[in-house]
Amino acid sequence: MRISASFTVSDIQKFKERLLLWAQQFEEIVWLDSNGHTGKYNSFDALLAVDALTTIKTDSDKAFDKLREFQEQAKDYIFGYLSYDLKNDIERLSSKNNDGLGFSDLFFFQPKKIIKITGNTVYFEYLLMVDDEVQSDFELISNETKIEEEAVTENIKIKLRVFKDEYFRQVRKMLSHIHRGDIYEANFCQEFYAEDTQINPFKTYQKLNKISEAPFASYLRVYDRYLLSASPERYLRKDGPKLISQPIKGTAKRAENAEEDERLIEALKNDPKERAENIMIVDLVRNDLSKSALKGSVGVEELCEVYTFEQVHQMISTVVAHVAVDVNPVDVIRQSFPMGSMTGAPKVSAMKIIEELEAFKRGLYSGAVGYFTPEGNFDFNVVIRSILYNATQKYVSYSVGGAITAKAIPEKEYEECLLKAKAMREVLEG
Repeated sequence: MRISASFTVSDIQKFKERLLLWAQQFEEIVWLDSNGHTGKYNSFDALLAVDALTTIKTDSDKAFDKLREFQEQAKDYIFGYLSYDLKNDIERLSSKNNDGLGFSDLFFFQPKKIIKITGNTVYFEYLLMVDDEVQSDFELISNETKIEEEAVTENIKIKLRVFKDEYFRQVRKMLSHIHRGDIYEANFCQEFYAEDTQINPFKTYQKLNKISEAPFASYLRVYDRYLLSASPERYLRKDGPKLISQPIKGTAKRAENAEEDERLIEALKNDPKERAENIMIVDLVRNDLSKSALKGSVGVEELCEVYTFEQVHQMISTVVAHVAVDVNPVDVIRQSFPMGSMTGAPKVSAMKIIEELEAFKRGLYSGAVGYFTPEGNFDFNVVIRSILYNATQKYVSYSVGGAITAKAIPEKEYEECLLKAKAMREVLEG
C-alpha cells in the first residue's frame, strides 16, 4: 500500500539536480530522466526509486522464473535491470569472456520511496512504513543538499580491450560468417576501460547527461556498482495491452553549421546501408513481439525516422503490438530479450558468433534498465552510451558497437564506434 502526495515546484531543473543528489545516501537507486523529450509514449519527465524493502539478485540460471515469482509476489512497483547475459537463461548459450565489472545478471528491488516529476509537479509515492517522511524529504530536497566529495582519479587513462588491427580482423571474421550465410547481421561491440580508477558517479553522470540529454537516460546504483547512462533507445514498453519497441540502427555525426547538419540528416535518411540495417532489425523485433502478441496485431508505426540528439543523429523505427489482458509481463520480456538492435539476425546464431568474436563479457551493457508497475505494465531502455563503474574494484568501463552487414567496411565501422564513444571519453578524460 502506498500513499501519494504532490507538490508544485517553481524551478524544476534545480529540484531534479537536488533530488538525485539527495538520493546518493541510498544503496539502491534507479533514476530515469527523459531530459525534456516529449515522445508520444512518454509518461513522466523523471522518475526516482530508492531504498529497497525487498530485492532479487541472481545469475542467469532460471532468472526469468525467479523474476516472475518476485514480480507476482510484490504486487507493487519494482525497479532494476536485466543484463545481456540473461540470453543464457533463454537459449543454450554461455558467457565466458573477460568481466571486469562483476554485475549480477539480474537485480530488482521494491522501493520504499518513489518520486515522479511531470511538468512542475512532484509526486511522492511512499510505502506506508515511511509515509511520515514525505514532508521532511520534500523540504530536505528543496534546500541545498551537500554530499561528501569522493576521491577521484586525475588523468584517467582509457585502455582498449582490442586494438584497431584486432578489431578489423574480428569484423572480417564476422563478414565471412555473413557471406557464408550463417547470419545476415550482427552487432559487434568493443570495450574501453580504466583500471585502478576512482570516479564520482553523481558528478560523472551529471557531465554525461549534460552533453547528451538523451531521452532514456538513467542512473543506477546497486551497492558498489553504478550505471551512468545517456541512452537514446527504448527497448520495450507495455502500456495496458499495447507493446512499443523503438530500435535504433543508423548513426550520423552532428555538424555545428545548421545547413551542414541538415545535409547529414538527409544523407542518413537516404543511406541504403543504414536503412537496410534498420529494416532487418525491425523484422527481427516484429518476429520477437509476435511470440507474445495477439495474432495480426504486430505493426510498424514509424520506419527509419531520423531523430536528432546532442551528439548524433539516429535512425529509429517504432514497432507496436497488442497482447492478451492476462499475459504475464515477465514472459513478454523473456520472449523478446535481448533486444534485436544489440544482437542480430538470425538472433541465436548471431549471439553465438558475438560471444566467439568479442573480447569482453557484456553484462549490463546492452541489457536494459527500467521498472514494472503494480498493474503489470513496464518500460525499459537499452543500456548503450553508458559508463559502468565498480567502486570496490576501481574499474571503469564503457562499450560501443555497430551492426555488421554484408556491405560493412571495417574502417567505417571503427569510425562509427569512436563517434559513439566520444561523449563517454570526453566525460572521463576531460
